[in-house]
Amino acid sequence: MSRMGTIREKYTASQIKILTYLLAGLTKGKHYFKSKYIAKELGLSPKEVGTNLAILADICEELDISRWSYSNSTTWRVTARAF
Repeated sequence: MSRMGTIREKYTASQIKILTYLLAGLTKGKHYFKSKYIAKELGLSPKEVGTNLAILADICEELDISRWSYSNSTTWRVTARAF
């Protein structure tokens, strides 16, 4: 099954938006993302982004997501998992 097919079956609509955003950022070479900027780009609240990223950090098999730091907004470190 394709990666996007698996993602659509496993995650909520908000989580899919966030994962799509993170995957696009990774392809551009980014590895650090602030919740408030993700929220602004996707039209979500920073709290919604933070809550969903915390959930994704536990359940996402495609990406390694970890809370990196807090300075004016939570920064998340994201890397692709090796398969």
